[in-house]
Amino acid sequence: MKLSQFKFNLPESLIAHTPAGIRDEARLMVLHRDSGKIEHKIFKDVLDYFDDKDVMILNNTKVFPARMYGNKEKTGATIEVFLLRELNKELRLWDVLVDPARKIRVGNKLYFGDDDLLIAEVVDNTTSRGRTIRFLFDGTDEEFRKNVEILGETPLPKYIKRKATTEDKERYQTIFAKHEGAVAAPTAGLHFSRELMKRLELKGVEFAEVTLHVGLGTFRPVEVEDLTKHKMDSEQFIIEEKQANIVNRGIERKSRICAVGTTSMRTIESAVSANKTLKPANDWTSKFIFPPYDFSIANSMITNFHTPESTLLMMVSAFGGYENVMNAYEVAVKEKYRFYSYGDAMLII
Repeated sequence: MKLSQFKFNLPESLIAHTPAGIRDEARLMVLHRDSGKIEHKIFKDVLDYFDDKDVMILNNTKVFPARMYGNKEKTGATIEVFLLRELNKELRLWDVLVDPARKIRVGNKLYFGDDDLLIAEVVDNTTSRGRTIRFLFDGTDEEFRKNVEILGETPLPKYIKRKATTEDKERYQTIFAKHEGAVAAPTAGLHFSRELMKRLELKGVEFAEVTLHVGLGTFRPVEVEDLTKHKMDSEQFIIEEKQANIVNRGIERKSRICAVGTTSMRTIESAVSANKTLKPANDWTSKFIFPPYDFSIANSMITNFHTPESTLLMMVSAFGGYENVMNAYEVAVKEKYRFYSYGDAMLII
């Protein structure tokens, strides 16, 4: 398929800049894959579509406060440093993006916080905006993390054109987040409240947790018309044996297996065994899913409404059927559903 087949007109007014008042009261569109039928619901109505022994696969990655602002030595110029990932814990080496990049060279020192709570030195150039930096910090790892927590901001996507608030610290994080390492939230999971999860549990729905540390590549635009030429960024994922077993028992029972979010779907599709079951893994994936694609594990999916021409929309189209999904997006625009990270949700069954 071609990039231009995933274009659609999205009015600026439909981009959600704030979360729904209550997590599970965002809107929910239900798309039936076999017929293309569409229903309009509220998110907590997902309860009506799942039964005893069905399985929901959740991504339990935790977003860390990745956006920091520092000052360059001598000039005092303000520099935005976006922490991408830790390369070496002992040496405190990090892979980062800097802005404005032209001012940041190898050897420069950056100072963070009013009393220079953290100091970093640039040790390498990686891409035009990418740098490797080393934090010059002698305390414990716990103290270092605490300082990052104090200095860092919730890394809201750039299209949310406002400063991050204390509310974002809680709301741009799923309630089941456990393992720190993501720079973007697995947003389909943001709609789950504790009450809704309890009600699903009481109904007999099982939860299997996987971890995929979402990187900035999730927002990277596709720049080639021929999709086979697009390369995805690599992201780390972990599936424990106990969690794989929950999913595999569901497959055996022919239960409904629901991937909550594109990141959960990408994780499970990166660890399929020869007999189409889920295998435990601790690996990196650069898997790019676009139509046509034969899914092995999940037979339903919860997802948000995504950007035109994004890899996320392509994956959803592969799962729900290209015509079905593009038609559903047309309906979503007409019905004024909210789009992107803080937007409304879609259940594909």
